Amino acid sequence: MANSNTNAVSVYRETRIKTAGQGQLIIMLYNEAVKYLDQGVELLEQYQEKKNPDTIEPIGKSILKIQEIISELMVSLDFEVGGEIARNLFSLYSWFNQELLEVNITLDIQRILSIRDMVIELRGAWGEAITKTSFESSVAASRTGVNISG
Repeated sequence: MANSNTNAVSVYRETRIKTAGQGQLIIMLYNEAVKYLDQGVELLEQYQEKKNPDTIEPIGKSILKIQEIISELMVSLDFEVGGEIARNLFSLYSWFNQELLEVNITLDIQRILSIRDMVIELRGAWGEAITKTSFESSVAASRTGVNISG
């Protein structure tokens, strides 16, 4: 039973990704990044409280996953369409990955919290942009209409 539930969830996620628009995919990447950032923060807190070396490997895996997501966001940038905004995002994403390398070495929770705050802010900005673009597209589509006057 658990296997069929796991398979159903996997199929649902795959379908959701395949049918999502570009903006929705970016939001999904941000959501995953926040999930792993939260996990990294939790693991770092555990490490700082107990100095348990068993948390070092999961911290590294969590940070690696975040870096993979950030790299995917970097690859998704369109410099021709996005211009300066795309270049600025690329610089910011590069900085995130550099900071994450430092977190992995220093186990500095403040650095990962800072990245988390910025990723949440970016996710919100993308959400607003997608909503605005969708609204403007629907308004433009309703204005076009069909000329039935002949």
